[in-house]
Parts: sequence; structure tokens; C-alpha cells
Amino acid sequence: MSAVARVRAAYARIAEVDRPEVWISLRDEADAAAEAGAIDARVESGEHLPLAGVLVAVKDNIDVAGRDTTAGSRAFAYTPEQDAPAVARLRDAGALVLGKTNLDQFATGLVGTRSPFGPVRNAWDPERISGGSSSGSAVAVALGIVDVALGTDTAGSGRVPAALNGIFGVKPTVGLVPTTGVVPACRTLDCVTVFARDLATARRAAELMAGPDGIDPIVRGDTPAPALDAAPVVAVPTAEHLEGIADGWAEAFEGVVRRLEASGVTIVEVDIAPLLEAAALLYGGAFVAERTAAVGDFIDAHRDLIGTDLDATVAGIVVSGADARASDYFRDREKLDRLGLEGRRRLGDAVALLTPTTTWHPTIAQVAADPIAANSRMGRYTNFANLLDFSALAVPAGFVDGLPFGVMLSGAPFADRTLAQLAERIAAPAVDLLVVGAHLRGQPLNAQLVDAGGSFVEEVRTASDYRLHALATTPPKPGLARSSTGGAPIAGEVWRLPAAGFARFVASLPQPMGIAPVRLEDGRTISGFLCEAVALEGAADITEYGGWRAFRASVA
Repeated sequence: MSAVARVRAAYARIAEVDRPEVWISLRDEADAAAEAGAIDARVESGEHLPLAGVLVAVKDNIDVAGRDTTAGSRAFAYTPEQDAPAVARLRDAGALVLGKTNLDQFATGLVGTRSPFGPVRNAWDPERISGGSSSGSAVAVALGIVDVALGTDTAGSGRVPAALNGIFGVKPTVGLVPTTGVVPACRTLDCVTVFARDLATARRAAELMAGPDGIDPIVRGDTPAPALDAAPVVAVPTAEHLEGIADGWAEAFEGVVRRLEASGVTIVEVDIAPLLEAAALLYGGAFVAERTAAVGDFIDAHRDLIGTDLDATVAGIVVSGADARASDYFRDREKLDRLGLEGRRRLGDAVALLTPTTTWHPTIAQVAADPIAANSRMGRYTNFANLLDFSALAVPAGFVDGLPFGVMLSGAPFADRTLAQLAERIAAPAVDLLVVGAHLRGQPLNAQLVDAGGSFVEEVRTASDYRLHALATTPPKPGLARSSTGGAPIAGEVWRLPAAGFARFVASLPQPMGIAPVRLEDGRTISGFLCEAVALEGAADITEYGGWRAFRASVA
């Protein structure tokens, strides 16, 4: 797909899903299409652009030149003259920024509801939270609007929303990606993170963003961990540290553990109490003072906006750090160091710790009823990572009761690629499927694809040797068949399903439908719906309409 076509499809998808709360600012479609045209021209001239036409959403605490950075507060807004290095490096590789996304204000929260621009609803269930603070970025990816989104992560903001929306969330080692041009939450802990629907895309973006910029004093060069050996060791929490997670999640987590074990990984149970105790220090100790240092003066100067443009919960957290004394910080620093030492000792020779990413998936109403306690439950497994200099990666791991379930791999600093290798063993490969009838978006059976974990990829047409027939079924659906006597290109959609979801979906298909290779107009071959010949006898040939939607419109 050309960059221009990708932009057109993205704006059509934005209109279709109707989730305005995802965005704080969105580019004009004509402006984005013009930039896309320039990218296409560069590619046609022979320029190598590794991310040519990849669409990106950027969390609105990261600078994009010429677009306001609000960090979730209109009063805080400023207009940067240049991109943050993370953004600039993606654009240099051919990526196109579509807009700036909503967030928990000042990146303080794991719920996605602490914003004067409105709570961001979950991609799968609009009654539930998206997770935060990188809420809009995660949902923009999960809904198939953009290919990649940038977030930030201090306490789990790039991992929790990934898990709750069924996508990958890459949290690099602290310092691998410059945070220049990022509104700080906790300057020494913040990371720029990446969301994507597939691991390869997420990792490619993370690699392209990494490296010193000569400005950020915390940036450090990469020193990659050794490749995985033949029988890597992965630690998992003992049973008591899995207590209290959502119904069905413990069983789903056990399934992931068994999958890793079957791939040749040695699993060891570890008491991770020191790591969880360390996690509690992020908000329960003097470390919260770093949030006060970041934006406390702004909040203090605008107290009259608390409850309107300034979220009351966020403001309360940020200003509370003003009470911390230097001696409190150094006591907590020593406690953290000792907990980290003990935690690493218990992990032993494990190359990673595997946990659920978070503990539950509340509704927006549940968070509103008890915002502090609800948020605190979200960070049990994520809060310690940046405090203790862990790399981490959130991995989609299936569905429980129709909602995404995710796990997380945490490892030593610079073990980012090692975690990705392990994640490949967890995340079953996705399967692309062509649909041409009742499973199209807006059609009566589309929910079956969504329930199987599917996400829309693109609109396509078949090669010109296919014919479409209207079957006498309830609900109405067509039958696609290849014809030796000629036919026409038939409009359809490509959907991407996790392997397990694809298997469930195919197993439930009624006769006369089947799945077989289908050639597309652009020369690709993809798995798609085909109909048994016996079912086409007496069925009306509707090839002339060029697709099921056009035929149904004519009937209407």
C-alpha cells in the first residue's frame, strides 16, 4: 500500500470507529496526504526508507514540531520548534506522524481516565479503561488507525495499556532512547516506548530511535545481552504473588508458562517479594518528589484550575512530593538498592521474569469510584522496572472472557533483544485472512472476527479470475469461487488474527464455506473465504457488482 493510500485508509478508519477522545490534536487529512505523496516520491526515486509510509501517533507529552505539546493540560501547552529525537528519527526513516494522542495528565496514572480531554475508552470494550498513561497511543494502534505509536513509561505507562488493548508494548532499557523533547514525569526514570500490533514493527521502531543525541545526559550506548542459549531459564512468581488478579487470568498465565516450557525454556518459581516491595516505593516513598520537581511549580501556580483543566487526582499526587525531605529520599534510595540486590539474587540465572502485565481490567465507572486504589492495583508488576533498571516488554497472550490478556517479560538492562526472542515463543504468529462478505466491517458477522482477536489491516481486491455469488443463507452471505472462464476483481478486506483465534474461527465455519489461498490484484496470495462448488448451483451471480457491499446496497 502506498503512503497516500495508507493515509486515506487511516482517516476512513478514524471516521468509522468514532473515538475522538483518542486524539488531542489530529492533522488535516489533506496535509497528511501531501506528506505521504512526498514519501511515495522518495521511494519511487530509489531512496531507502525503512519505515516508508508507516503511520505514527505520538503521545502528547512528546514534542512534534509545529504542534502543541499539552501533556494533557491546555494551560500547559507550548509549541515546539523541532521534533523530539525519537520522533525525528522515525520521520527520517519515512514514517508519517498522524497526530498527538490523549494521556493521563503529566503521564501520572495507569488508567487512561485522568485527562481534561476525556477518558480514553478501551479498544475492545468502551465501558472499560484503556490503561494509561499512554492511553490514546495504545488505542490508536489497537483500532488499526496507525501502525506504530509512541508513549512514555515511568511506572508502566507503556506496558499496561498495551496489555489491556491486546498489542505489544516495548519499554526499552532506561537511557537507550533519548527523552529530549519529552515533558518529564520522573526525569531519571522516564522511557520513550513503542506500541505496535506486531513485535517486528515495534522492535524496528525502537532500534531506529535508540542512540545518544548529545543533549540528554542520561542516554547511554547499547551493550546487548548475549543471545539466548539452548535452554534459557525464565522465572515466574510463586502462587501467592498471583493472588488477587482478575478471574481467569491465573489460568491464562499458566497457559503461557506451559507454552514457554514446551518451547525449551526452563521455568523456575521465584519469590519476587523484594521486587514488589521496591515497586511500592515509586508512589509510596520520596521518589514521588521527582514528579514535583517536573511540574509541581506549574500546578502550584495554577491551583485555580484544579478540577477543570488540571486533574485533581494528578495534582494531588504531584504536589504531595513537596513534603519529602532529602533525608527521606536517601533512606528510600538505600532501601531500593538493597531490595534490588535481593530481587536479582532471587532471580539467579534467569534471563527474564515472566508475570501478568497487570492485575485486572476495571470499568471506567470502577476507576471513577475509587481513582487512587483502582490505579494502584494496575502497577503491581510494572512499577519496579525503571526504579531497578530493568528492560521490559508487554506481550499479548490471548483473550479471557472476550478481553485481551497480556503478559510481561522483565530483564536486565540491555536485555531488550533477549526479551524479544522470548516473546516470539509466547506470541503465536498472526494469520492474515481475506473476507469478502458478511464478515466485512459493518456486516452482521464481523463480530466473529473481533471475538477471535482479529484487527482490520487493509481493503483489497482479488485478482480478476474470481466470481461472486449470492447464497440463500441467513444472514445473507456470498460465495467466492475462482473461475476458469474469467471473472472480475472482487472487493474485500484483510483481517489479522492470532493463530489461536484463527483456529477457533475456522473450526466454527459452517459448510459450504472453507479457507483456501486466494490471489489478490497486486499479486499476493492470502488465505481467504472460498465456497464449495455444490453450493453455487442456482445461486445468483453478482460478480458485476464488484463486491458484497455494492450488491447489498443495490438490494436495499
